[in-house]
Amino acid sequence: MSQLTDKPLPRLNPQGTDKEMLDSLQRETFEYFLEEADPVTGLIMDKTQPGNPSSIAVVGMTLSVYIIGIENKFFTRAEAVLRTHKVLHFFYHSTQGTEAHASGYKGFYYHFLDMHTGRRAWNCELSTIDTALLMAGILSAAIYFSADNPAEKEIRNWADALYRRVDWQWALNGGTTLSHGWNPESGFLPYRWDEHYCEALILYILALGSPTYPIAKNGYEQWTATFELKKPYNIEYLYAGPLFIHQFSHMWIDFRGIQDDFSRRNGFDYFENSRRATYIHRQYAIENPHAFMHYGPFGWGLTASDGPGNSNREVNGQKRTFYGYMARGAPFGPDDGTISPWAVVASLPFAPEIVIPTIRHAIERFNLKHHDSKGFDASFNPTFPETGSNPNGWVSPWKFGLNQGPVVIMIANYQTGSIWKVMRQCAYIRSGLLAAGFSGGWLNAT
Repeated sequence: MSQLTDKPLPRLNPQGTDKEMLDSLQRETFEYFLEEADPVTGLIMDKTQPGNPSSIAVVGMTLSVYIIGIENKFFTRAEAVLRTHKVLHFFYHSTQGTEAHASGYKGFYYHFLDMHTGRRAWNCELSTIDTALLMAGILSAAIYFSADNPAEKEIRNWADALYRRVDWQWALNGGTTLSHGWNPESGFLPYRWDEHYCEALILYILALGSPTYPIAKNGYEQWTATFELKKPYNIEYLYAGPLFIHQFSHMWIDFRGIQDDFSRRNGFDYFENSRRATYIHRQYAIENPHAFMHYGPFGWGLTASDGPGNSNREVNGQKRTFYGYMARGAPFGPDDGTISPWAVVASLPFAPEIVIPTIRHAIERFNLKHHDSKGFDASFNPTFPETGSNPNGWVSPWKFGLNQGPVVIMIANYQTGSIWKVMRQCAYIRSGLLAAGFSGGWLNAT
């Protein structure tokens, strides 16, 4: 396959027009962020499984989702202000320190926080990447809520202060590249964001753009020097296996037409790279080298996702290994037959001509919106030998905020570019992009 185009397929439209289908999916998914919010802290639950904590990355997505909610009239600006104000009040006033049960330290926050108290949960790490996703959402709120009233002024002031106090230089841990994180019991984690293309693009841009604790460009260059081009199915791209890597930074940053040193040398921007990755995932499913069930032109999408659980089974005379939650990828794996429809939706801006028919198929053929009103089920595995309410095999019983956020945000970016437009106005994002060596496109506009 050399041409990345597809003709639309004839179909019946029980979901209405494509726009009606996307609008409905976005509206249903939006409900997650209303129903899974704590009434006091405003924190959002990581997933619908009872007793789970909040994920700070999901909170970051939520703050941008609220903006979309206003723009699409899902709820009022007053309600969005109330919810956003509550969340930022919590983070601004939460405990920052070395105590084991603080909320964060050095401006960073723990990956998971107790929904009701906001304290560190599960003895988790102080996470640099999850703090970056949180800060991206916080900065979107700072730009969008621009009215001259006390609540929106406080949102702007708290958001700016929260970003400014993140000590990115401390997170270098004496090196040039950023650490994955830190915990109070043993200090910095032994891993750095210094190897292979991954979701850290937005992390480095925010760290480079800081007005208070900026890092130097050499760390970013050290990281991008490890990037690897591959050419499966005659499509050359910057390789990363799971789809979320090709999506997360794009929720907030419009990479169309802007290039850093790496992308200039190779002749395509990161947006185009994500388009190619989307086609590669689909082509992998069409070729289906491991003969998983329901893979094909409308059955694809491998990413970090829930799974049927770690086990070895014999299925139709073939030995299969299945996994729980893990980062699945294409075309080089790992893969156990688990498909994530949300990951298809999050590729909508890159390749709508193949994504929209796949969304329709997931609704009409795979029945993956049947559990409740919060949009798609997280993932399903039709190869796993399980008999349940869905005839297509194992289906995740939980909804995950980390899946729901990209659905709402990327439908909006595809339809109107709303979050991209907001973030183009963010001076810190612009500074970070310029410091990383990006130029062209909207960055060159006044």
